[in-house]
Amino acid sequence: MKPALQLRVSQQLALTPQLQQAIRLLQLSRMELELELAVALESNPLLDMTDGDAEFDENGEQSETPDTAEAEAPAEAAGDDSHDDEGPLDLALEHGDYRGASGDDEGLEPQDAEAEDLRDHLLWQLNLTPMSPRDRAIATAVIEAVDDDGYLGEPAELLAQSVQSLFTVTAEEVEAVRHRVQRFDPLGVASRNLRECLLVQLDPCSADTPSLDLARTLVDHHLDQLARNDRGKLCQKLRASADELDNAITLIRSLNPKPGAGHSVAPAEYVAPDAYAVKHNGRWQVSLSPGCQPRLSINQHYAALIARAKRDDANYLRSQLQEARWLIKSLQTRADTLLKVATAIVRAQEAYLEFGPEAMRPLVLKDVADEIGMHESTVSRVTTRKYLHTPRGTFEFKYFFSSGVTTIDGGAASATAIQAMIRKLVADERPERPMSDQALTVELNNRGINVARRTVAKYREAMNIPSSNDRARLS
Repeated sequence: MKPALQLRVSQQLALTPQLQQAIRLLQLSRMELELELAVALESNPLLDMTDGDAEFDENGEQSETPDTAEAEAPAEAAGDDSHDDEGPLDLALEHGDYRGASGDDEGLEPQDAEAEDLRDHLLWQLNLTPMSPRDRAIATAVIEAVDDDGYLGEPAELLAQSVQSLFTVTAEEVEAVRHRVQRFDPLGVASRNLRECLLVQLDPCSADTPSLDLARTLVDHHLDQLARNDRGKLCQKLRASADELDNAITLIRSLNPKPGAGHSVAPAEYVAPDAYAVKHNGRWQVSLSPGCQPRLSINQHYAALIARAKRDDANYLRSQLQEARWLIKSLQTRADTLLKVATAIVRAQEAYLEFGPEAMRPLVLKDVADEIGMHESTVSRVTTRKYLHTPRGTFEFKYFFSSGVTTIDGGAASATAIQAMIRKLVADERPERPMSDQALTVELNNRGINVARRTVAKYREAMNIPSSNDRARLS
């Protein structure tokens, strides 16, 4: 083939640096945004964080409001001499500006003492227990290997190898020390399995405890049948009366199957809402959180140096000024988009806010995207790790989106609403005659929701609700 020149016309989307920055900021959570802005403030001298409410023009530059200008005016211009006889401390106390004599603690949040976890609790008891250095090293290895539920999964041989650098021990010695650790608080910790854990907890019971021997027999040999609640077979095998079996089961249920669960420390997680939904005068109103829109401004001192700086310095300052304007404008775009999406969600889910989960409407990303005139990908970025505070609680934006199931009258019911109905039906059922999946399906069909039995079973399992047979045994 001969080489030739051809002309083709095509369209493609060019992502400018400004657009890339806006997209990246849009998908950041509130905490990630704060970290991003902290890096930008540290690297860009043209950026400043303002304390007051700042307004920006279309170029991203800060515009001074009349209130701000009036507040910055000297006090002498106002001609107010009503505080001439008052000292600086009196003025500070009146205006609430007094912080105390020492400024070392300013801006520091109170720190709570570190909570004691299971290992700390066991090590504290170990320090109070008289042991030889050899046994203490083994007990430390055992305690370090205990999981959050209080069970020990590592074999004795592996634990013996972990202390080889200090002492040469055998697996039998490890087991002997482990039995001593099992008597620590909580009782039954460092057990290998549930059977051993429950037997250790039954040992301290007094001999006159009702049905104690029967409870030990149940735990030692019939734990599987006890889990299935086969009372008739258990009575026949153990030749015990129903009352004796009930007393033994009551004693076993008083034990703790997870002795370490009460000592596991999970750090408290706090969610800062990005938007608030409040009902005012009969209408739902949406507003952004005050911290959702960081107040950035242009440093006027450095901006004024551009005209007087040398060529290289001026070029650097101009580039930083342009980046600062882009960042401020991208933040404003992010806030506007966030408010639009939150408003559209609240408008679509007003029934949920009024009446609860059973009134949740089906909602998908396309519905919100069509309403606000944006692409679905943009809505997906906005709804990720963004939270809306409502009178019913704080939820992620994605919580309000769910698929729909058709109803008999031609409408639609969301999956969240159906799950809420199933949960309520199960809560209101008779314990001795729980509703099967087929009965739940019939009840939902009677309410006009066209749903299949396998769908009901899927929703029930997603909510961790046992089957009707399991609920009957548990009752």
